[in-house]
Amino acid sequence: MSIKQELDTKVGNWALINSRFYNAWNEGKLKRSALMHYAAEYGSFIQMLPKGWQTLNDAETVTEEIEHAELWDVFAQAMDTEVTSPSTQEVAGLIETTDKLFSSPVTAMGAMYAFEVQQPETAESKLDGLRKYYPVSGEAEEYFKVHAVNHHESEKLLASIAELPEVDQAEAVEACEEMSKALWDALEGIYVDTMEK
Repeated sequence: MSIKQELDTKVGNWALINSRFYNAWNEGKLKRSALMHYAAEYGSFIQMLPKGWQTLNDAETVTEEIEHAELWDVFAQAMDTEVTSPSTQEVAGLIETTDKLFSSPVTAMGAMYAFEVQQPETAESKLDGLRKYYPVSGEAEEYFKVHAVNHHESEKLLASIAELPEVDQAEAVEACEEMSKALWDALEGIYVDTMEK
C-alpha cells in the first residue's frame, strides 16, 4: 500500500462529507442558528491552520492561511456572529488535538493532510448548500469558493510525507488518523449541540 493509500484510508474512515452536519447542511435541514454556531466554533480551528504551516517553515502558505482565516471571519459575520473560543466540548477537543499535532513537523504534516485533502469536496458541498438554502453575499461565499478548487496544499503535504523515513511516515499516518477523528467528532458535537438539544 502506498503512503497516499495509507493516509486516504485513515481519512476515509472519518470522511467529513458523510457527517450528519454536512449532510444536513447540503439538504437545507440545518437551522440558521446551527450554521451560526458552526461559523463561530469551527472558526477557532481555521485560525490555527497558519500555525501548522509555520511548523513546516512554509511562510508562503502561512500568509495564504492567514488570508483564508480572514475570509472565514467574513463568513461568520454574514451569519451574524464572530469566531469565539469553543463552547462545544468536541470542538475544544479538536483545538487541543490540533495544538498537540502542530507542535512537530511530522505530526503537523499528517494532521494537515487529513484536513486539506477533504477541503475541495466539503467546500463545494457547503457552497452548494449555502446558495440553495442559506444565501449570503458573494463576499461571504469566498472562503468556500477558494477551497472548492484549491488542491495544492494536500499535494504539497503528501510529497513531503513521501520523503520521510518509514518510521516518520508511520507517525504521520497516525497523526492523520487522530486529526480525521477529531474533525469528525467536532462536527458531530456541533450537530448534537444545535440539532438535538
